[in-house]
Amino acid sequence: MTAYAIAHLREAAPHPDIAEYMERITETLAPYDGRFLVHGAQPEVKEGDWPGHVVVIAFPGTAEAWAWWDSPAYREIAPLRSRHIDGDIIVVPGVPEHYDPADTAKVFRESLSGGGESLSGKGAAR
Repeated sequence: MTAYAIAHLREAAPHPDIAEYMERITETLAPYDGRFLVHGAQPEVKEGDWPGHVVVIAFPGTAEAWAWWDSPAYREIAPLRSRHIDGDIIVVPGVPEHYDPADTAKVFRESLSGGGESLSGKGAAR
């Protein structure tokens, strides 16, 4: 199942390290079949607050996403970004092709009545 590395990156002053990071990141993704879906986009905020930019990278699965994150090639360049840009980065699994949130709602309702497992054990990740 497809997994995503999602970054919420705050504004940063221009720095040569950031340019080098951007020049080198694609080569770190290739062995794990990672590809950019969104890169540095300024979101149109509809609700809440989202200062900064969004990056979304797709991988075939969570194993590939974590293998990329932990890879020597990525670990080598990560400080080029992290020294200059504050942000939050997560890895999340996608949902199956025919996922229906009503199925998760059913589990949620069962957990409210004490008859089912918690949402952390079911839902979007399945």
